[in-house]
Amino acid sequence: MKARLPDGYGKGAGGMNSMIKQAQKMQDDIQALQEKLNEREYSVTAGGGLIELTMKGDKELKSVKLNPEIVDKDNVEDLEDVIIAGVNAIISKIEEEHTAAMEKLTGGLNMAGMPGLF
Repeated sequence: MKARLPDGYGKGAGGMNSMIKQAQKMQDDIQALQEKLNEREYSVTAGGGLIELTMKGDKELKSVKLNPEIVDKDNVEDLEDVIIAGVNAIISKIEEEHTAAMEKLTGGLNMAGMPGLF
């Protein structure tokens, strides 16, 4: 019984060059998408709307808006907890959206091992 080889198998350097070009294009596309996602701004509210955080996709915190009701000099711990919850929520949101966008671009291919990505 003879094994069937994939179409294009054995075409030598031409097939390999094509694969290299496709991989380079995908890497360029991923880098462009990552730059676009890093510039995008994300916002979340926490503590039932008592604070609003805005962060860029590269996780640079741009603003924190506090509702005056959350500011209580006798209960600073609540404010600290709400800020922590908000920061964690916005980071999770950014990571989820970045992952979804990358999966869409790569067709679900795991690119985590490629240099310069993620």
